[in-house]
Amino acid sequence: MRVLICLALSLTCCCISVAQSKKIITNTYENQHMKQDGIIYSSKDFADRKTVDWSVSKQTLHGGMQDGVELIHVDNGKLKFSVIATRGMSVYKVDCGDITLGWNSPVKQIVHPKFIDLNDHGGLGWLAGFNEMMVRCGVAFAGHPGEDDGKMLTLHGRIGNIPASNVSVVVDDQPPYRIRVRGKVEEKMFKFGLFELWTEVSTVPGSNAIQFTDRLVNKSEYEKEYQIIYHANYGRPILEKGATFSAPVKKISPLDDYAAKDISTYQTYLGPTKNYGEQVYCLEMNADKDGMTTVMLNNAAGKNGVAMKYNTKSLPYFALWKNTDTETDGYVTGLEPATGYPFNRSVERSAGRVPKLKPGGEVTFHVEISVLENAQAVAAVKKQIERIQGDKKPEVSTTPPRPK
Repeated sequence: MRVLICLALSLTCCCISVAQSKKIITNTYENQHMKQDGIIYSSKDFADRKTVDWSVSKQTLHGGMQDGVELIHVDNGKLKFSVIATRGMSVYKVDCGDITLGWNSPVKQIVHPKFIDLNDHGGLGWLAGFNEMMVRCGVAFAGHPGEDDGKMLTLHGRIGNIPASNVSVVVDDQPPYRIRVRGKVEEKMFKFGLFELWTEVSTVPGSNAIQFTDRLVNKSEYEKEYQIIYHANYGRPILEKGATFSAPVKKISPLDDYAAKDISTYQTYLGPTKNYGEQVYCLEMNADKDGMTTVMLNNAAGKNGVAMKYNTKSLPYFALWKNTDTETDGYVTGLEPATGYPFNRSVERSAGRVPKLKPGGEVTFHVEISVLENAQAVAAVKKQIERIQGDKKPEVSTTPPRPK
């Protein structure tokens, strides 16, 4: 089947005609749904192509709080990951050889949104399902719970707990034969916003990377505020005592006074530490001429890690979340490109960090995550970061970036 798609190339999205094969998993408007689990596509369906063996399959979970959750599993022949269609097209974990991207959350099941009460614990109910490697926060609001303009906003918004209304698997018919899992997640409420988030998680057979290329559309006839955080979470084996965060930092400040006391060592990590709490740092990054930047987390020996490349034009801010608590309670760090910082929307608005979309307007986000399997790969990304940084010195503040 031939369709027209928009591919993100560097920072820009260029619409080009690409021959593709496509299978629809879900289409709520046509009341279509692929009920049967199993293989959707595999390299065997394209025997004439010279690629590694790969496959895409569907699985429905049963029992407990995960009952009814649908997963799209992608194995590109080198790297494996699962897209959670029922939870806003989040990605659960990524496996590449001996390296796993993700974390050991106390939440063990992939919880169906029907079991999530976002208002629980004073607006912290989002945490009852939080165990993904990548979860999008937003889109009408994100960040800390609390009141804004007389309305109670819950932690990190609603989009991560909304099942996708359209899901499909697409395979390019031209090299490098990119595999794409697409979904439309609708955050719509009478009088309070009409957003469509068109998501795409893709990978190339045999590669060590996945890409997130998302398009947010305001379907309302009114201008609307939006917020989004790409909440990427990493634990072992990369996160450990002595692990290091590297980035071409333009500005950095702490989220609060507790983080401020350790700002001089924000780039390094402790091992599991009881009563550590959590520390968050607010950053702006330098970028190349196209607005692209790269950040990295690597283990203590510098022999493996993860790199994140993203578009600062649509994601101008970044939060570094350090939660080096006990293994049982959640030993994890978050690398989070975003439209703003994780304060409540009322704070972000007063600081000028809440963007708006005009009626019918749209914005595209692009994030690429790569597994770094050896010291050479880590060193190469470090050089990329150093090139972007150049001789520019970070602006360091010990004052949280919020209006007084």
